[in-house]
Amino acid sequence: QLQLVESGGGLVQPGGSLRLSCAASGFTLDYYSIGWFRQAPGKKREGVLCISRSDGNTYYADSVKGRFTISRDNAKNTVYLQMNSLKPEDTAVYYCAADSRYVLPVQAMCSGFESLDAWGQGTLVTVSS
Repeated sequence: QLQLVESGGGLVQPGGSLRLSCAASGFTLDYYSIGWFRQAPGKKREGVLCISRSDGNTYYADSVKGRFTISRDNAKNTVYLQMNSLKPEDTAVYYCAADSRYVLPVQAMCSGFESLDAWGQGTLVTVSS
């Protein structure tokens, strides 16, 4: 059974940083494309960052370019979303997702229209003073 568990959410002041974790069980994350998505209250879910398993190509939503990055720790079967210079508009529930397709364009993965193999339950990030 594919399972993803996010952690690391919380309350942070504007301008601060937070690192979210996404731990996988039942499969090896290194063989999957990974996406981070978020859903703010009253808004639809959006893809913020997706990275391809095949070539490492990465898509960033315009709203997070230069502020969010992704990294992996294969030994821990975990990926991380480093979020810097946080803004109140970054407040949302953040989800990680994984997909095994070798050829899945990252823009398509982050579009929200693709059915992905696994989703986490989400972790809440609140940016407020």
